[in-house]
Amino acid sequence: MTSLTKIYEDRVKRGDLQRDSAQEAVLGLFDTVAKTLQKPVKKGLRGLFGKSVEPAKGLYLFGGVGRGKSMLMDLFYDHSEEPRKRRVHFHAFMQEIHALMHEARQKGVEDAIEPVAAEVIKSARLLCFDEMQITDITDAMIVGRLFEKLFEAGVVIVTTSNRHPDDLYKDGLNRNLFLPFISMIKNRMEVYNLDSETDHRQNRLQGHKTYFTPIDEAAEMAIQRVWTDVAGAVREPLVLHHKSREIVLPAFHNGVAMATFRELCGQPLGPGDYLAIAKAIRVLILKDIPRLSREGQNEAKRFVTLIDALYEAKVKLIASAAAEPESLYETGTGAFEFERTASRLREMMSADWGAE
Repeated sequence: MTSLTKIYEDRVKRGDLQRDSAQEAVLGLFDTVAKTLQKPVKKGLRGLFGKSVEPAKGLYLFGGVGRGKSMLMDLFYDHSEEPRKRRVHFHAFMQEIHALMHEARQKGVEDAIEPVAAEVIKSARLLCFDEMQITDITDAMIVGRLFEKLFEAGVVIVTTSNRHPDDLYKDGLNRNLFLPFISMIKNRMEVYNLDSETDHRQNRLQGHKTYFTPIDEAAEMAIQRVWTDVAGAVREPLVLHHKSREIVLPAFHNGVAMATFRELCGQPLGPGDYLAIAKAIRVLILKDIPRLSREGQNEAKRFVTLIDALYEAKVKLIASAAAEPESLYETGTGAFEFERTASRLREMMSADWGAE
């Protein structure tokens, strides 16, 4: 493939990207990964006559929100000539792994990791994960053995994260059992801190309003412009699983999700579901928030719960609504309690909210 260094430079010259020295510094590492993918797979760690074989190294790119980690990984992924490749949000990937392991156990397989790893290995030589984070003990117990098998099979992994590997699953239950996975990451992946001083996502958002009212064609066009500027042209659904429920965010890319009020608050979702959403995304574009009333009390309660989850997780909110926050729920049971939600919405409308 054409080197990512050249692709990046061309994008800067066209005005598609803003030059960032911290981003430029990591381009060579992506080019190294590309060269690795051009070599034949060397399974295992021992070669001919027992000599050591250098394992294929991936890339672990970490740093603050909005520094361009996902953008660079997507640029690399889109131009990679590897035919067996996949790009997926890490949270969604782990949900798939759990589902596949459940199917394997239903068939009586004793070690469910084996067939699941084999399936992943068969489908992809290059795996690109967005936002690796480990907050669940079940994920922590699975991910070590799974990645070990992927690495041994020559799968090359590129991932973004907001955390240094040493901070993954920090203070988690039985974390000592997770430490070998951290060592594996450091040995099998190039760990790099994208330490840019610029929050590009926040800069892009600063040029936009964050709350549009009333709900009309102008608001819809403005919302679509925000999506394009912040998330890009790609739109893929993100499917999350919480307990027995499937939560679908119909449009997702680069940590940005978009859904309508009906899709998130018109469904029988609970606090745990909204916490799962808040954990999986960085920005939510929520469209078509109606005026709320006693007749739609269940939807109103879910909306309050959703806003609380987003607020506590510092998820950036872009919204279109039928009225200003203070006028969304003016009369009826629950109107008084809604005042706190209106206050939070007003706070979340500020340009710098969630920048930290």
